[in-house]
Amino acid sequence: MLIIVNLRVKADITSDAPHEALRSLGEVHSTVGTSHASMWRRFFAFSGPAYLVSVGYMDPGNWATDLEGGARFGYRLLWVLVMSNAMAILLQTLSARLGIVRGLDLAQACRVSYPKAVSMCLWVLCEIAIAACDLAEVLGAAIGLNLLFGLPLLAGVLLTATDTLLLLWLQRFGIRMLEAFVLALIIIIGGCFFIEILLSKPVFAEVVTGLIPRLGSPEALYAAIAILGATVMPHNLYLHSALVQTRQVGASDDAKRRACRFNLIDSTVALNAAMLVNAAILVVSAAVFFKRAVVVTEIQQAHVLLAPLLGTGVASVVFALALLCSGQSSTITGTMAGQIVMEGFLNFRMRPWLRRLLTRMMAITPAAITVYLSGQEGTFKLLILSQVILSMQLPFAVIPLIHFTSDRNRMGNFANKVWVQILAWVSAIIIVGLNIRLVVGVLGDWFSATKGAEKWLIGAVLAPFCALLAALLVWVTFEPWLKAWITRAGRSPLYLPESVGVGAPTPLYRRILVPLDHTDLDRQAIGHAAAMARMHHAKLFLLHVEEGVTSQVYGELSSTAEVEAGQKYLDEIVISLKAENIEVETAVIHSSNPKNEIVKYAQKVNPDLLIMGAHGHKRLKDLVFGTTIDPVRHALNVPILVVRG
Repeated sequence: MLIIVNLRVKADITSDAPHEALRSLGEVHSTVGTSHASMWRRFFAFSGPAYLVSVGYMDPGNWATDLEGGARFGYRLLWVLVMSNAMAILLQTLSARLGIVRGLDLAQACRVSYPKAVSMCLWVLCEIAIAACDLAEVLGAAIGLNLLFGLPLLAGVLLTATDTLLLLWLQRFGIRMLEAFVLALIIIIGGCFFIEILLSKPVFAEVVTGLIPRLGSPEALYAAIAILGATVMPHNLYLHSALVQTRQVGASDDAKRRACRFNLIDSTVALNAAMLVNAAILVVSAAVFFKRAVVVTEIQQAHVLLAPLLGTGVASVVFALALLCSGQSSTITGTMAGQIVMEGFLNFRMRPWLRRLLTRMMAITPAAITVYLSGQEGTFKLLILSQVILSMQLPFAVIPLIHFTSDRNRMGNFANKVWVQILAWVSAIIIVGLNIRLVVGVLGDWFSATKGAEKWLIGAVLAPFCALLAALLVWVTFEPWLKAWITRAGRSPLYLPESVGVGAPTPLYRRILVPLDHTDLDRQAIGHAAAMARMHHAKLFLLHVEEGVTSQVYGELSSTAEVEAGQKYLDEIVISLKAENIEVETAVIHSSNPKNEIVKYAQKVNPDLLIMGAHGHKRLKDLVFGTTIDPVRHALNVPILVVRG
């Protein structure tokens, strides 16, 4: 028996609960209990994932943009930090909701939703972006070690590889221990900049004026773009959707709604704390450097100038300590993000130590080579390159996230409301647009700075790469609408329903249509129809289309031995079915086109199920005898059960 279901199903994700071996962060998945009687204990049970995510918003890449923005424009760009933080809270909340409701991280959702070629392209881009982000964090930690202990940058870069062992050791004690360790580093960072603010003595009346939206110059706009571009990190969206799954969340809508509410609070508190750290960096830079007309573009430069300008060496030491903690905490979460992306896109697992060592090597190798060849001068250019690469990856994380969480077929009652969709898309357009502008500006500067054959070589490499990225961005952006158009055209592949197994809606067939053709297949079709009718208390509609020459000429006035035999045949079937207490109605239509007549009659009686017999004709026989099932299937939006003799 073959069942053909002609339902227009748009679901992309085939299961709410991935197999145990495929769960995000499988070693710590659902290891934190949340079923506490006290509301405060439940709140603290859900708290943690957003703090691991927040360190990505205060990594060394953010330090560079905040320092330069404060040194060049004073407090004028504080409002940019507030706006970008609001966007970050919105996007991280959507990421957490995807993980809670779907039980999938963003990488897994991309893998099961997109064609393999697109998914692999997204994976490659994401791995490059995570390596670039990790690169900035590795360099930040190495610079911190250099400033504190005089350790050479190359040795510091190599030493950061040991955080892989630290991460493995911490996870032996559970995800809560890792969260506590990172939270301790965040507290140290915050405490350090609290001391910096006390030492720099900013005028808070002037600080408040920075919350008024304004730019005033093209240079300020460029700095604002850099700050905004460094704020929202693509790997954080993958990370957050996996980390929320470390909590034990029930399967009911109420349990998921409660988890979403607590994670919203968690995200708001943690990301606002990250914003305060970034604001503190900018305020210190404005109070110390802008007031003295000192332009700072490098982290090491800020460290050297703090002591003489503030008159105390404590400022430099505290600054270096905060930088070291920022780099170390960011490298830990960056390594976890690498694990999530690799497992989610490729759907396989490696040994934890090997996977994390591989992720770390992808960041340390280019950093070590650059430091070895170019010294400290090359690290700043490498940091800029890392931010450009992150900016290029951002659209390929933000746009799929908005699509996935806005689709009611995926999220059900948890799909984004219209006002949330509007805010999300506005945020995405601003973030992606400004990042594209930043990328174009930086690449344009590099291209114009080169000459001769080198310039043509760079153009030959960049042009096809940028064209490929643009095509991929257009596809990811418009994919849901393209899929809907393909579905309407009848060319979409058959997808399984989104909810399968326990809790799936049970179909109810009250009206069953059975076209008959007076062959042995009728027995098979009526047998299945009778079984379904008894199960669902359904009414059967039996239809026969007379195709004889007399029927084609005289229609309902036809009266031949064949027509009379056909009517007697139907009457006997009706008597047999009624003896089993099955309600039945018959119809005989005279026509030369049975396909159209079946469709018209189905539209008239509006059946819940259509049962048809298939003769098994193939190729040449289809040309000779014609086909009925395919034209009927494409014309009707009704489940069809096809039986063979």
